[in-house]
Amino acid sequence: MRVSLTRACRFYTSPITPKPSFFSPRAILNQPFSSSSSSSSHSSTPKPKTPLFLKPPKYSATLSDLKKWHNWAKALASSVRSTFADSDNGPDSSILFRELNWLVEDSLEDPSLIPQLGFQNNSQSVRLRIGLDELYGLWKQRIEKRKPFQYLVGCEHWRDLVLSVEEGVFIPRPETELMVDLVSDVLVRDNDGLRDGFWVDLGTGSGAIAIGIARVLGSKGSIIAVDLNPLAAAVAAFNAQRYGLQDIIEIRQGSWFGKLKDVEGKLSGVVSNPPYIPSDDISGLQAEVGKHEPRLALDGGVDGLDYLLHLCNGTASMLKPGGFFAFETNGEKQCKFLKNYLENDSACSFCNVSIVSDFAGIQRFVTGFRQ
Repeated sequence: MRVSLTRACRFYTSPITPKPSFFSPRAILNQPFSSSSSSSSHSSTPKPKTPLFLKPPKYSATLSDLKKWHNWAKALASSVRSTFADSDNGPDSSILFRELNWLVEDSLEDPSLIPQLGFQNNSQSVRLRIGLDELYGLWKQRIEKRKPFQYLVGCEHWRDLVLSVEEGVFIPRPETELMVDLVSDVLVRDNDGLRDGFWVDLGTGSGAIAIGIARVLGSKGSIIAVDLNPLAAAVAAFNAQRYGLQDIIEIRQGSWFGKLKDVEGKLSGVVSNPPYIPSDDISGLQAEVGKHEPRLALDGGVDGLDYLLHLCNGTASMLKPGGFFAFETNGEKQCKFLKNYLENDSACSFCNVSIVSDFAGIQRFVTGFRQ
């Protein structure tokens, strides 16, 4: 979790520009989602929304009418110029233009028709996944309310995944992709010693980290993904099943270690991207983040360390000897504090505690092993 919205290959990226990715796994996702999932069913469980690109193309419009909307939307984006960027490091017009093109791609049944938007008075009818009136409304929300683009289209591209997200669920960030690489590196060094056991992703959100790790573990391991937010738990279950990982990932709704008594002392690994923004900093965040993403996923208390310290204190009793942990932080100051805490104030519970930098060279992760 970070203070600005970023996008690995499609969406608004600031301030970190991560490695580009051009692989689109949407073909994997074009299977229906059933009511069964890796979480236990309950009548009050929220039902995740369908991402725009997976909706059936039940609307139609002429290319002329679509071009009229596109010209209006482009003019609205152009009027922003650098206003958002100057205000809170938000997107400028050039970024909004790219988002507009992606919105058209997701809306059209046949994106190959996009070049024809340049022709005047084209009466050809095209199939859309969303009505023109709703397209006008969505783009007004993007510009006037600064609603995150990921919430408009209902998905986020992360690593080689396309994950469902919606308002009320934290949007995964590119730098968090490194969490999966850290686990993968440990598994390579440790062979099957840690691969065969239980792993836990605490505060899973959309399930991004859990899904990434599950694909690394393969059929040998299993991962429990925990989130307090019932909508996030439902979305995580949706995403896990979309990738056929419902037998490897178990979704549990609850608070941190409270739902893990049955695996205490047995875990091969604990990973988490917890809330770590100091409370007083929330109001100064980019509008897309501070006004729209769930505060529950952002606010880490007075100094941002409340949940990070809770993770440190609880992980010692959860990991088996030699078990691995990795936590994402707000940066250098939190990393150094946690490293010192784990090495000196945790009753010698951990060893090989390290700080790992993100794509931009910012100290971002704290990792280590249970003694």
